[in-house]
Amino acid sequence: MSFNLPSLLIPDAALSVGGLTAYLQLLVEQDDQLRQVWVTGEVSSATKYRSGLFFTLQDPDAKAAISCVVWSSQLDKLATLPAPGEQLIVLGRVQIHPQRGVYQLNVWQALPGGEGLRALRYRQLRHRLEAEGLFDPDRKRFLPAHPQTVAVVTSPQAAAWGDIQRTLKRRYPGLQVLFSPALVQGDQAPASIVAAIARVERDFRADVLILSRGGGAIEDMACFNDELVVRAVANCTIPVIAGIGHQRDESLADLVADVFVHTPTAAAEQAVPCLADLLAEHRARFAALNAAVAQSIARENDRLQGLRDRLKRLKLDRQITQEIQGVVWLRKRLIQATQGTFQKAAQRQQTLQEKLATLDPQAVLQRGYAVARLQDGTIARSARNLTVGQELSIQLGQGSIKVQVTDVSGIAGSFAE
Repeated sequence: MSFNLPSLLIPDAALSVGGLTAYLQLLVEQDDQLRQVWVTGEVSSATKYRSGLFFTLQDPDAKAAISCVVWSSQLDKLATLPAPGEQLIVLGRVQIHPQRGVYQLNVWQALPGGEGLRALRYRQLRHRLEAEGLFDPDRKRFLPAHPQTVAVVTSPQAAAWGDIQRTLKRRYPGLQVLFSPALVQGDQAPASIVAAIARVERDFRADVLILSRGGGAIEDMACFNDELVVRAVANCTIPVIAGIGHQRDESLADLVADVFVHTPTAAAEQAVPCLADLLAEHRARFAALNAAVAQSIARENDRLQGLRDRLKRLKLDRQITQEIQGVVWLRKRLIQATQGTFQKAAQRQQTLQEKLATLDPQAVLQRGYAVARLQDGTIARSARNLTVGQELSIQLGQGSIKVQVTDVSGIAGSFAE
């Protein structure tokens, strides 16, 4: 065997294994997309050491695999621990190991893939919305007792729309129903449901809104766990009834709605009362009212008859005699009270008269005393105020005399007629 060496371009210096590895390491580890990359696959093997957990993530369809490691300091932060046979979505950084000439994924986080990922996203969104208070019972509004217009948001091809129509017509004939069509399955469903709810609100006629669809697989119900749909239901100005046809799990739209049931038919039953039931209740109340009135009339009739019987047993003359005796007794009491008052008044009058008699000047004169008066009628009270020759009038017990002062000496004096 011989080689045609002159036909080959031989460089002046060939790369060493270390140089090639360093070059590849520089390309890989400096790539922005590989510094933080999400990778999905199936765990084929997993071994835990003191330093960390080493596992292999494979893609059976493409027949490809990548070695992964989670260092011990990061294990407690993982949402789920890798185990053989599980579908995972891992977040990490691609690194090259020059000693072995291999690359591996340094993992920071591991999430369940497939159904497990959907359940994790559901739990995370539910906890966040619950922390905001969107599921609080205080936010729930009462449904109108007798709505005039009911809006329905569902797919026109869904069996739920027919079930709701038949139920509303049977229970509440003459009700106005507004239909706002929407997709209730697939990637376009969340935006379609939000637009349908907004369309009902802009119309301003609906008293209550039914959000509904029939049954289906869990993945078919994903639109009712979408955050846009949940917030549209929470912020709706109209009371919302969720009637999503599933029994196993509660959707987030169920939790935020004012009322939720598990079937479209049950949602329609919640929206309106049954006229037949209302008529039966009215007739029952009317019968109860009639019975109460009849019972009250019978009770009063019995009472009236008892009074009549009592009046018959009491003789009229006996009653009159009792009344006369009462009047006579009251008359005696009145006379006694009046006489007592008169006696007290007479005694007081007598006392006052005696006091007045003792103070009467005439009585004093009758006892032999006299009153000397000057010519102007004033009483002469002191001899010092009198002069010789002055005339006085002396009032006696019987009549009066005139005198002239002939002498004034101290208190005593002599008088001449």
